[in-house]
Amino acid sequence: MTGTRPRVVIVGGGFGGLHAARALRRAACDVVVVDRRNHHLFQPLLYQVATASLSPAQIAAPIRKVLSRQRNVEVLLAEAESVDAERRVLHLRDGRVPYDYLVLAPGVTHSYFGRDDWAARAPGLKTIEDATEIRRRFLLAFEAAEREADEPARRAVLTFVVVGAGPTGVEMAGAVAEIARRGLVRDFRRIDTSSARVVLVEHGDRVLGSFPPDLSARARRDLERLGVTVITGAKVTAIDASGVEYTPAGAPPVRLEAGNILWAAGVRGLPLCASLGAPLDRAGRVLVNPDLSVPGRPEVFVIGDAASISDARSARQVPGVCPAAMQMGRHAGRIIRDEIRRGPGAPRPAFRYTNKGELATIGRARAVGVIGWGIGWHLKGFVAWALWALVHITYLIGFRSRILVMIDWMWSYLFFERGARLITGDSTVPLRHARQAEPSADRGAGPPPAGTTGLGGT
Repeated sequence: MTGTRPRVVIVGGGFGGLHAARALRRAACDVVVVDRRNHHLFQPLLYQVATASLSPAQIAAPIRKVLSRQRNVEVLLAEAESVDAERRVLHLRDGRVPYDYLVLAPGVTHSYFGRDDWAARAPGLKTIEDATEIRRRFLLAFEAAEREADEPARRAVLTFVVVGAGPTGVEMAGAVAEIARRGLVRDFRRIDTSSARVVLVEHGDRVLGSFPPDLSARARRDLERLGVTVITGAKVTAIDASGVEYTPAGAPPVRLEAGNILWAAGVRGLPLCASLGAPLDRAGRVLVNPDLSVPGRPEVFVIGDAASISDARSARQVPGVCPAAMQMGRHAGRIIRDEIRRGPGAPRPAFRYTNKGELATIGRARAVGVIGWGIGWHLKGFVAWALWALVHITYLIGFRSRILVMIDWMWSYLFFERGARLITGDSTVPLRHARQAEPSADRGAGPPPAGTTGLGGT
């Protein structure tokens, strides 16, 4: 033991880490929560920050505040780099923390499938910094189009490509299309924002591949009704400063000039988990035992997105979603609590995932969902959208956040307005040929008719 009381170190203040810590609130141990950010982030709504629907503070909460009433918890703002499993020491960038039990819940990062050079051009969405950078690029695209005199350049800058049609990609593509066609149409004088092109590219044969086929087909129809071009069975083969190249199955490569490319195609494990020396799956996630412990290391647990495990009941792969991380955190915490109370040696229960269903939203009053795993109720349209909103409000940490998000959603639903359209960071507008400023005959006339450029000449 590290001292008179056992020390449990938890890496990660996400859903898995917080629920592990809470499961130990009455245990006779000291809990140390380590995270390189000082906030818990509700990742399922991160795309709404990226598309200017919500502000970062509405979907994040300080970890210290969340755990402030739990007297046996200490929070460290630090970055965990590696684990010395032999000596039971967690190495930080600027120190070290001994442990008796270790719970790793660091999440995952973007996977570019060996093409990490694409990251700068096609940002993914995992952190607040990612979201505000995507928001900056998204809003700057319309500002650039407003001032761009070159027609091909204007079309390119208003072309948004989303790579990957899982829930994040589908929700992002739907939000971008809806904002361009509904939320911004009265705000610009020289362009028709509804002419923006949104393209969703998916390597698989359908969008939302983890959903039942009928819901996948409904999601595709809803996306296309919003104006999204959906391309399935196509592999992205190149991304550069001016666009993207994809190759449909059995067809030659297609080049698409695009000013904004968003990545939602895959994830991979972090080097921290690899430092354990444990078996990993193809995505770099740790192949854990049925009780979520690392093979050969019963005092080390890996939970959440970083863990690769099949459910003990159904033999299906446990998905990387918030409810699964929460359940894993509680399971690991209870095992540790019971062993501290009674001592190790008793058989550990296997983790069993209770899947209450899956939901994905496409846009205003558009969503699909399945309740239950396997044979369940299939929901579509407004009912699925209302349930999606209710579930996400419920999972948000903090009463104030729930109220603010609910008010913003109601306002957006009624008036098609986005309340967080702030361009932060570098606001330089990239132009090929800048349009010269000209007086307008009617500043209140709104956008030009669809199909026109809205440019008065150069």
